[in-house]
Order: sequence, then C-alpha cells, then structure tokens
Amino acid sequence: MKSIPIRHIKSEKEVAPNFRIRTVDALLGGKDMVQELHRHNFYFVLALKKGKGTHEIDFAPYKVEDNCFFIMRPGQVHQLTLKAGSTGYLLEFNSEFYQLHERGTSQVLRQATHTNLCRMDTKAFTKLHSVLSYIAEEFLEQREGYLQIIKSNLDIFFIEFLRQRKQHDRPAAGSAYEQEKLQQFLEQLEKNARTQKQVSEYADAMNMSVYQLNNVTKTTLGKTASDVINDHIILEAKRYLLATAEQINQIAYHLGYEDPSYFIRFFKKHTTQTPEAFRSNFK
Repeated sequence: MKSIPIRHIKSEKEVAPNFRIRTVDALLGGKDMVQELHRHNFYFVLALKKGKGTHEIDFAPYKVEDNCFFIMRPGQVHQLTLKAGSTGYLLEFNSEFYQLHERGTSQVLRQATHTNLCRMDTKAFTKLHSVLSYIAEEFLEQREGYLQIIKSNLDIFFIEFLRQRKQHDRPAAGSAYEQEKLQQFLEQLEKNARTQKQVSEYADAMNMSVYQLNNVTKTTLGKTASDVINDHIILEAKRYLLATAEQINQIAYHLGYEDPSYFIRFFKKHTTQTPEAFRSNFK
C-alpha cells in the first residue's frame, strides 16, 4: 500500500523556515487544484474570500464557499479541491515559529482549531482578511522586526477569529464551566489515549466523578465520555491505516493494544469494517 505523504513547510525565506503565507491566486496559478489525501506537521489556515470546491478533513466532507476559514491542527489528514478563481490566503506555521508555550497563546489556538470550518459574513471576514494581508506584506518585505510583527499579528488574528466565530456559530451547548471541563478532557485524551482508555482515569485526573464527566460530555456533545474516547481512538486508527503502510499489529501497538485481535474487533464494532477492509476500500 502507498502511504499518505506527510507535508512540511517549504519556505523560500530561510530566516523563517517554519512559517509561510501565500495568496490563493498564486497557489492556483489560474488552474483548478486537486490534492490527494495527505497530512502535514504544521498548522494550516485557509482563508477564502471567494471559493468553490470541496475539502475533506479527517474523513468529514465540507463544501468550500465564499468568506470561509478552514483551520487544521498538525496530524490531521485532508484532501482539497479548489476551483480556479478562488481567492484568499493560505497560512502555514508550526509551533517552533509560533512558540505557544512561551507566548501564552496555546489555549486560544486550541480553541480556534477545535472546529475545522467557520463561515462568516463579509464584514467579519474582511476584518480578519486585513490582518492576513498585513502579515503577508511583512513576510514579503522583511523590514526590521518583521518576525515579531508577524507573531503579534497571529495573536490578533486568532483572538479576533474566536470573537467572530462566537457571533456566527450557534452557541456552544453547556455552561462556560462545562465547556472548560470538556476542553480539559479533550486535551487529556489527546495526550493519553494510548495508555488511558477508561473514563474513570480521566475523571480522576480532573478531580471529577465518572458521573460528572459523563454529564459534561452529554451536555456539550450529546455523547458519553466513553463514546468520546472511542471516537478518538477510531480516528487515530484511521489516520494510521491511511497515513502509513504499517501492519495491523503495529498500529494496534501504537494505539495501546497488546492484542491485535482485540483491536480488530474494536475497530469493526465501531466502523462495521475490519482495519484491512477500511484501508483497502478507502477511495
């Protein structure tokens, strides 16, 4: 099986090897763009002032439209089709450039990337588009202090993005406390799913009871905490199956299963296919 390629940032600017911004016009060059399934090791922000096409992210299909943002985290898999005439910006950076732990912006970025697609009205989109235009200008001209200006404007962009998204998305289910606890749970799950698969382990780490954690996930997501854990494991399994050529027993090990046959039964229970069948049938 041919594995899914992992893309890296290829910047012409040696002084900023972990950052790049381009116009969609330049990216397309007057032609349709059709990308096969791939993933990358950086954050990806596609801001489309005008857009037509399709975008599938982590096996969920989205329609490309005007005034929309697609934001992806490192490790997510996607395939993108953009029609000629689409306009906007493509922004790429990794945590080495935008040092989240030092700049105190990790929570803002986690919130911004929690949802992959956000549609806005023209006024809201234009406000954010202007920030990207300024970043692109600084990146192109490289005047004194331009890296600091770019990073500061990334702060502004993501804070403003969250403001606008709250106005255009449906209100999040649950209270502010429940949303905060949900984010804590999802962050713990991202870090520990390989070794921790029981709801009680996450509840204990968050100083909550299993009942309280289940209440949080049911209120905010309409799922039990166990369902959230299982969904995360299945998504990770699909990524491994399509992004690598590893054997099923190796993938099972990566996901924390010592018994590959148990992993196969678990995968089939939640997808109706065996891992090999999913890998073979995916188009």
